[in-house]
Amino acid sequence: MSSGPLLAVEGLNAYYGRAHVLQDVSFELGEQAVAIVGRNGMGKTTLCAAIMGIKPPSVSGSVRFEGTELVGKSSHRIASLGIGYVPQGRRLFPSLSVDEHLRMVSGRNGGSRWTAARVYELFPRLAERKRNGGAQLSGGEQQMLAIGRALMLDPKLLIMDEPSEGLAPAIIEMLIETFRMLEQEGLRILLIEQNLGVATSLADRQLVMVGGEIAAETTAKQLADDPELQRRYLGVEPVAH
Repeated sequence: MSSGPLLAVEGLNAYYGRAHVLQDVSFELGEQAVAIVGRNGMGKTTLCAAIMGIKPPSVSGSVRFEGTELVGKSSHRIASLGIGYVPQGRRLFPSLSVDEHLRMVSGRNGGSRWTAARVYELFPRLAERKRNGGAQLSGGEQQMLAIGRALMLDPKLLIMDEPSEGLAPAIIEMLIETFRMLEQEGLRILLIEQNLGVATSLADRQLVMVGGEIAAETTAKQLADDPELQRRYLGVEPVAH
């Protein structure tokens, strides 16, 4: 295992045709969770796709995970190295049951600490709904399943793209507590999030993305306490304390 950062992104560029979406993005993630915040259309989801090897963006630059270069590798190979991905919109199969979603990825990384039984222990609501199809679940249940599916690969790093999107406040609070518990168990988190309350609750390091670039690096407290910073970079009113 490399002694350097868990994830190192350096000079990352991504294009959709001629559109230059990511522009020389560089950052590192080690023991500390990192949140990347920004408005819609700033390149956050493209960043996830570039890290995970998801087409179509054309990518140049470097993404290293435990010292292993990811650029040019297939998505399934990247996932097998120990990166779990929870995409924006969950991307579940409507006709597959909760249990089928979990069994579909069971054993992909041999000897995984995560089993369907452990996911059901983490999210008891999923155990109650295990025979229901993806389309029959509430938004919160779908997000639990998307997270559980990613955990079944026993990742060292969990990348989550807008996990709080469309969820009720009570569900968001439950997920925040779950993520904190997983982090205490050693899971590292890269969070892509528009909800400042969620971003600042889960990560002290805050990277602000504007126009496909990392425009600023700050801390959760500085971002939460600086209304002008929030307005300038994020176009939002201050988060409530």
